Amino acid sequence: MKRVKLTVAYDGTNYCGWQVQPNGVTIESVLNEHLSELLGEEIHVTGASRTDAGVHARGNVAVFDTEARMPAEKISYALNVRLPEDIRIQESCEVPPDFHPRFCETVKTYEYKICNRRFPDPCSRLYSLFYYWPLDEKRMQQAADYLVGTHDFSAFCTHKPEITNYVRTVYSLDVTRDGDMITVRICGNGFLYNMVRIIVGTLLRVGSGKTEPEEMPEILASRDRGRAGETARPHGLTLVEIRYPAAD
Repeated sequence: MKRVKLTVAYDGTNYCGWQVQPNGVTIESVLNEHLSELLGEEIHVTGASRTDAGVHARGNVAVFDTEARMPAEKISYALNVRLPEDIRIQESCEVPPDFHPRFCETVKTYEYKICNRRFPDPCSRLYSLFYYWPLDEKRMQQAADYLVGTHDFSAFCTHKPEITNYVRTVYSLDVTRDGDMITVRICGNGFLYNMVRIIVGTLLRVGSGKTEPEEMPEILASRDRGRAGETARPHGLTLVEIRYPAAD
């Protein structure tokens, strides 16, 4: 028995998120199906980040256990031949039997794209949020700076009853503009449910002048979800990378 780690990239447009669901096709269910066929045994992958419907990834991580004799590094090549074009394995390798993609210390990086122009760009519609009103990315960066560090992010998440600890560390949060495209790039040790999208929704309010950057500490301290902005739509979000410092 060996444990294999996969680095998975996917366009989430046509999927109901990562996690297996009874009434929809998901990234996890597609991987399970094709790995089982490839290796001749029932395979169930465990993912590091259970991304929502419509969210994309360039570097999600999953593991599975197998008795197959195929070398771990060859599985990526064989699996990519079988997978649909919107899912591709970027790397496969063997890891220690106790490696778990969710319970090991991680550094996760997400990017959220905002297409800020007068009319939508059809070529970017699947991978960015179209926002008609002018946005001031400098104000957005000023607000973002208040969120860097270790905080209770209760105001910036959708609450779930099983979550009892809302403290997370944001290592960096950068807002940049290239022409009409604004990119919000956030790196942290983990993120609560919808945390990145709610942060983006709040930064949109700041960028459009509806909220002042200096209000961010008050929103954080309130721990009140109602004080933050709306949850930005999923299709602008991409999971860029998951690193494991101990393994590195």
